[in-house]
Amino acid sequence: MRALLLSAGLGTRLQPITNSIPKCLVPINGIPLMEYWLKMLTEADVSPILVNLHYFVEQVRAYLAISPYRENVQAVHEKDLLGTGGTVLKNKDFFRDEPFLLIHGDNFSKFDVRAFINAHSQRPPECEITMMLFKTETPQSCGIVKLDDRGIVQQFYEKVQNPPGNLANGAVYILEPTILRFLENLDKEFIDFSTEVIPSYLGKIYTFCNDTYHRDIGDLKSYNQALVDVSKFW
Repeated sequence: MRALLLSAGLGTRLQPITNSIPKCLVPINGIPLMEYWLKMLTEADVSPILVNLHYFVEQVRAYLAISPYRENVQAVHEKDLLGTGGTVLKNKDFFRDEPFLLIHGDNFSKFDVRAFINAHSQRPPECEITMMLFKTETPQSCGIVKLDDRGIVQQFYEKVQNPPGNLANGAVYILEPTILRFLENLDKEFIDFSTEVIPSYLGKIYTFCNDTYHRDIGDLKSYNQALVDVSKFW
């Protein structure tokens, strides 16, 4: 299975760290964030991995050139940010009309990738997406889901003040290639996945719960917590 590791974010909430380094390369225990993802995916035989670049492009290219996973990675420069759905659509040929992993690389995560892929292979037949979930301490800052008794997403609450629960979208997905046709039919370049795709697939999204570790390191507080947590899981 192939993967798209989204790596183009500006990381404005992590300033001043990201004033001189892209978010995808911020160090955690001396290791770039991207490397944790590349290691986990490569060890699960996910290949190849496409990363989209936008901010400090040459820094990321320089890292990839010496990365131990460089043979498994392709990079594409995204001059204008396209949103998650737009990036998928722009690179549709990479996926070869097969199921693929879609990952927001600005999260710090540890889970069994093979178990995730296996869950997708056993999804209910009407589901075209499998979404990784985690339990969050700050549900108001996340996309919260409500599931039926088969683990299928029935309702989705994107960053609302009082969401009904703490089971959150981890922004890691496995998508069927039928999603590409849906994106094409939107007939636009910039596509937000959370607001323009997920709502159209309610009742068709299966779920997999990451009960090991997952953290959005979007701000300095969360990043500093990741620096504390890393020794517990890696």
